Amino acid sequence: MPETHDLTPGSQGSQLPVISLFSGAGGLDLAVERVADEPLDIPRSATLGPFRVAVATDYSSQALETLALNLPGTAILPSDIRDTPSSELLRMGSLQEGDAALVIGGPPCTPFSKSGFWLAEKRESRDPNASLLEEYVRVVAQTRPEAFVLENVQALTYRTHQVAFSRLLAALKELGYNPQWKTLLAADFGVPQLRKRVFIVGRRDGTAFEFPEATHAGPSETTRVWDQSKLPHVTAAQAFQGLIGVPEDGELVEGKYGDLAAEIPGGQNYLWHTDRYGGRDEFKWRSRYWTFLLRLSPEKPSSTLQAQPGPYVGPFHWENGMDEAGRQRARRLRVPEMLRLMTFPDDFQIVGSRADVQRQIGNAVPMELGKAVLRALSLQLGHVEPRTEAEHEALDRRQRRSILV
Repeated sequence: MPETHDLTPGSQGSQLPVISLFSGAGGLDLAVERVADEPLDIPRSATLGPFRVAVATDYSSQALETLALNLPGTAILPSDIRDTPSSELLRMGSLQEGDAALVIGGPPCTPFSKSGFWLAEKRESRDPNASLLEEYVRVVAQTRPEAFVLENVQALTYRTHQVAFSRLLAALKELGYNPQWKTLLAADFGVPQLRKRVFIVGRRDGTAFEFPEATHAGPSETTRVWDQSKLPHVTAAQAFQGLIGVPEDGELVEGKYGDLAAEIPGGQNYLWHTDRYGGRDEFKWRSRYWTFLLRLSPEKPSSTLQAQPGPYVGPFHWENGMDEAGRQRARRLRVPEMLRLMTFPDDFQIVGSRADVQRQIGNAVPMELGKAVLRALSLQLGHVEPRTEAEHEALDRRQRRSILV
C-alpha cells in the first residue's frame, strides 16, 4: 500500500523522488515540491509535501542556475537530453529503475507553438526538436516511474500535429501507462492568466488518471457562459495587490509606437487605433497579431506571457509611466508582476538579464496550474490525504474573502 502524506502544515514523512526533464526555471518542479501548499497562499511559504525533485536536467545551464537557487536540494544536470543516458539521471538522483515516483517535464514547445506557426517545417511537424517527445518517452521507458506528467502547448493537439501527437500517445500506451490528456486553462485553477496548456498523465499500473475539476470560472476567448457557482477568475489587479512599485530599467515603451501605445486603454490593443474604435486611425482592422500593443485589463486575467516578445508585443501594464521628456508612456510588466501572474512565490530568484528573466518566466508552467494536476495525481496514487469537507469549506471561504479585498 502506498505511503500517504497529510497535507496539513508541518506534516512529516519520507519524500518520494522525482525526475525532472526539460526543467527550465523550474515551474513544474516548484509545483511538485509545493503540492502540499494551500492554493494561492500569500506569502507562499513552502510546506513539506510528499515529493522532492531528485534530479533536474535542461539544455539551458542558465535556467538550471535559476532552478538551483530556488530548489537547492536538487541535483542539476545541464545537458542535451538526446545525449543524456537515463542511467546518468538515475545515478545523479541516487535512484534505481522503478524508484522514481514521477517523471515530469515539458519538452520545448517551439515545434508546436503558434509563435512559429508560419514556418512550413513547424506546420508539418518536421521540426527536428519534435524528436524531444521521443526522448521523454525513452526516459519513462528506462526509469519506469510510478507515474509521469508531460506538459506542452495546446497546439500539440492540433490536427496539423496529429501524427506526432498520436505517435506520442501510442508509445506511452505501449509502455502500459494508459496516458490521459486534457487541455487546461490556467485561469480556471486560480492563475491570473488566460494561458492554455495540454497535460498528458499516465500511471504505471495502467489506471486511468482523472483530471481535476476547475475551481474558478469566467469569460475567455472561447467562453461567454460559465459556471457562476465557481470562484471567479483572479484578475490582474487582484494578483498585483500588495506589490510595491519599483521602476525597472527599460520598462517604458518608446520608439515608433510609443505615443500610440500610451493612448491605448487597459484591455485594448492596436485595434484601438483603427477606424472602429476611439483612437487614431493608424492601422487596418485585424492587420496585426492580437498581442501587438496589448494592454492588460485590471478587471481580467492577463493574456499569456510571452517568452520572447518583440518591443511592441504585450501585455503591457494598464498604467503609464513618464519618460525623461515628460511624455506618457506605456510600461512593460515588472518582474514581481510577472511572478504574480505565474503564481510563483514572491521571493523566487531568477538569473540573467531582463530578457533572460522574461524568457524563463514565459517558458515556465504556472505553479498553481501544475499544483492542481499534481495534487490530483497525488490523491489518486494515495500519496496524500484528501481534505475533509470542513477543510474544503474553510478554504473556499478564505479564497472568496481574498477576492473581495
